[in-house]
Amino acid sequence: MSEHPLKQSITDAMKDAMRAKDKPRLSTIRLMLSELKRIEVDERIDLPEDRIISILEKMIKQRRDSVKQYTDGGRPELAESESTEIGVIQEFMPAALSEAEISEIVSKAITATGAAAMQDMGKVMNEVRPQLAGRADMSVVSKMVKQQLA
Repeated sequence: MSEHPLKQSITDAMKDAMRAKDKPRLSTIRLMLSELKRIEVDERIDLPEDRIISILEKMIKQRRDSVKQYTDGGRPELAESESTEIGVIQEFMPAALSEAEISEIVSKAITATGAAAMQDMGKVMNEVRPQLAGRADMSVVSKMVKQQLA
């Protein structure tokens, strides 16, 4: 079927959720698969693993934004629904790195790129992005880069 283990694990999880009659989880997994399928069809490609991770990251970011808007708008039940979806999507993401691990990667990238000032932030971010994709919140990484370059 698919040679991508991540996509296969999502498909397997969908089957498990169907058997368990877990409707909220099944709904979220179907959303994930439909988004992956939409991109595959639109671009006529078979998605590589790193691209699948970036798509799932984007879905998490969208839901975090929704949670904030629903919370600000006084709709806790909708915020809770979005939070549940975030939890399901995160199950398929690679293990998150600790702040110490992220800081170490950022330090190595600064050394490797010879970055000395804030103008070099783009170089550093381009260096760390592939290593941290799906394993760290890039806004946190950006703050760490700024702190270390300041």
